[in-house]
Amino acid sequence: MQKSNKSRIGLLIQSQRSSKVGAVSKDTIHQEITDLRERDAALSKETAQLVAEGYSLEELDKHISLLHQYNDLRDTGQLLLGRLALQDVSLLAEWKTF
Repeated sequence: MQKSNKSRIGLLIQSQRSSKVGAVSKDTIHQEITDLRERDAALSKETAQLVAEGYSLEELDKHISLLHQYNDLRDTGQLLLGRLALQDVSLLAEWKTF
């Protein structure tokens, strides 16, 4: 789990940097590092608490993976519903098609 926390922190750093335009001050970078270290500590504490409650790291990783899959499917469904709405098609009419 520790490795995945660090990879998530890396993704956060990349997304924060890509969303900013122009030069970033050293103070800002140091503050971001401090914030990320605090977040890492909080996640480690939360993970330790879940393990103490009897969950395994593999089980937690599996649940996170399943949540990502669910969210991807939900987003796809929302996209399709949005496209149908743009075409001014009722859902009832589409359900009858299938």
